[in-house]
Amino acid sequence: MAFINTLYNLWPDGDKKVPGLRDGIAAAAPAVFAKYGIDSPLLVAHVMAQISHECGAGRDVVENMNYTTKRIMEVWPTRFPTTADAAPFSGNPRSLANKVYNGRMGNRLGSDDGYNFRGRGGSQTTGREGYERVAKVTKIDVVNHPDYLIDPRFFLECAVADFVECGCLPYAKQDNILKVTKKLNGGTVGLQDRVDWLVKWKKALKPTAPAPRNKA
Repeated sequence: MAFINTLYNLWPDGDKKVPGLRDGIAAAAPAVFAKYGIDSPLLVAHVMAQISHECGAGRDVVENMNYTTKRIMEVWPTRFPTTADAAPFSGNPRSLANKVYNGRMGNRLGSDDGYNFRGRGGSQTTGREGYERVAKVTKIDVVNHPDYLIDPRFFLECAVADFVECGCLPYAKQDNILKVTKKLNGGTVGLQDRVDWLVKWKKALKPTAPAPRNKA
């Protein structure tokens, strides 16, 4: 009950992009947490802190690639060093995603993989390899049906499976949010927001653990 109440309180706009998302998460939580070893308030807090950051508490469940020329140059300065380089991709999400994501993360060159496998779901799973990883563990065919990652029935399991498969769980048990973030994100993007979310979830769920560590 504490988890459900916290979810609804901390994700007030959680159903705006995907109707019924919070109900789906709440219904799935007991079985999903048990299946993936999320067996304490501390681990639930770490999982949900990362998910809350990655998908904007349900507001940003699919990566938005609809950027202006200026923003494209800011995000990918090496790939788009000039206005002339970036302008053809402004307001063109499919072309931009294919340009920046194809040829890596398992995405094939000359395909729509970059766009089809852009960030989705609670952990913002990205790239064909990421989608295949989630599909293998969950047996949910997110490769052929990418939007299953944001389906209320599967949203939580896909995100938790990704969290575990990325190697986050041992560091969540240590309450080390820096290392959890590095495993899931590949870096430390948004670390302070993740810390803030962890504080909120821990306060609500009251795990018996020290303050979050954000040092290596």
